[in-house]
This record gives sequence, C-alpha cells and structure tokens, in this order.
Amino acid sequence: MKIARNNDACRVRYRTQAIGSLDLFYREAGDPGNPTILLLHGFPSSSHMFRNLIELLSDEYHLIAPDYPGFGYSDCPDPSAFDYSFDYLAEIMEQFIDALKLQHMSFYMQDYGGPVGFRIIKKRPELVRNLIIQNANIFLEGLGPDVLKIGKMTNAQDFAGLDAAIEFMMSLEGIKSQYVSGTLYTERINPDSYHMDHYFFGQPGKKAIQKILFNNYSSNFPRYPEWQAYLREQQPPVLITWGKNDTIFPGDGALAYQKELPDAEIHLFDGGHFLLEEYGIEVAQLIRSFMQKNAGE
Repeated sequence: MKIARNNDACRVRYRTQAIGSLDLFYREAGDPGNPTILLLHGFPSSSHMFRNLIELLSDEYHLIAPDYPGFGYSDCPDPSAFDYSFDYLAEIMEQFIDALKLQHMSFYMQDYGGPVGFRIIKKRPELVRNLIIQNANIFLEGLGPDVLKIGKMTNAQDFAGLDAAIEFMMSLEGIKSQYVSGTLYTERINPDSYHMDHYFFGQPGKKAIQKILFNNYSSNFPRYPEWQAYLREQQPPVLITWGKNDTIFPGDGALAYQKELPDAEIHLFDGGHFLLEEYGIEVAQLIRSFMQKNAGE
C-alpha cells in the first residue's frame, strides 16, 4: 500500500466556500493537477467519513469532500429560508463544483451521496470521468429491511412510529448501530465516527432539518429509472465497493447495477453501511487500481 508523501500538496486543507449566503465546509488534499475525486457523503455522517481515505489517496489524487448544508461544519440555515430537499442539495453541490472550477472528475457516492450525485451527473454528464459507488442505491432490489420498515410506516401513515424511528436513527445508539451493524471486524470501527455524527446532530436545529430531509427521501424513488437510463446509455467506468451486510442498502443493490453496467467492477465486502471504517485500506487499493486502469477515460 502506498503511503502519501509528507509534502504540502498531500496535507489535508480545511476550507469553506461561499455559495450565495451559505458557507460550505470542505476537506481538500492532493495536488489539484492530479485527477480529482469528489467525495459525496451519506447520512448521518459528513465529510468526516472520508478522513482516512483522503489521507490514503492524497499522494496521487486531488480529493474534495464537502459537507452539505445542514451537515457537519457547513452552514445550517433555518428551514423557513432554505429548501431542505435532495433536488436543492444537488443544486447547491453543483454550484459548489462550479465555484471550485472542478471538471471531468470521479464521483465517489455513498448513501445520500447517490441521489445528490446522480442528479448532478444526469444533468451534466460531461463532468464524469469515473464513478465510485459505495452503498448508494438506485434499484428497488437494494432496499434493505430498515428502509422497508420505514416505508411500511409511511404507507400506513403511522406518523408516531415514523417519528420514533427517525429519532432513534439520530440517537447515539442508532448512529452507532449504522456503523457497527453487519461488520466483521467491529474493533476497526473508530468510536470517533459515530460520536462525531452524534455531536453534530446535537447542535441547535439539526434534528429538525434532518427530519425534513429524511421525509423528502421518497422523492428519489421516481428518479431511479432515469438514473438507470443514464448508466445504460453512457456506460461510464464504474467501481462498486459495497458492504453486503448493510441493513439499509444490502448487497443486492450492488449486484443490481450489473443490469445496466455489465462491465462494472464490483467488490462485495463482509461489512456494513460505513465500509470505509472497516475496509478503508482495501477500498483505497481498489480505487488506485481502478483509476490507473481507466486513466485514459
């Protein structure tokens, strides 16, 4: 495994970018002259989930990991003045890409990063060099028991049960379960990860915002066919690394990509939703190999 060289380009820089009245926090590492990987995080995390991967890849790649509005260290505007929807998060991230003048890059998408990223790349396919997909679902086959349980509550209009389920997912116990459930090597899961997420959710207004966005998640399902069509028609180079024991998006979601992408490189790990915590070194090795193989794309 190659280790990032100790020079200024490899060091992580912690920055903010103004998008209108918003200040978006992001982590950056690597030489901007190297191929860029945009890292789009999931729920309930932030760019913090990519901290180790950034260190592992910064010697050869330029890495950018933003926090969405309402997540991590980015601004958290009041919902009365901000549209917390996946449509608008994607619009903000597109403006972020343009503000940093990022072009022809690889998109790493995990969980929420899927619906955010696919909205952008469907609209602007010229931005895509490669796709790296990790437990980010766009097929009905990939909906796990946790998602189906919440779906049943929604369909039954069990609003009290739904609210209790969301509250649990934002509790320390619930966040921890998303990190450790389905893992083979639980001792590799750094407690800093789930404690950091819980800390952010404890900030004023954060839970209310997350509930709004959580309730908007159903807006993604009608978009699945168009994202599938994008993959079928464009056939971008795709690396899929996936924790197959994920109770949110299990391994069937990874295998479903083969329907549209027969040449996709798929690796199922004996792990859970936050694969990088358990298999970060292995995933970094796969990314290096994949990026080198597709360097001419």
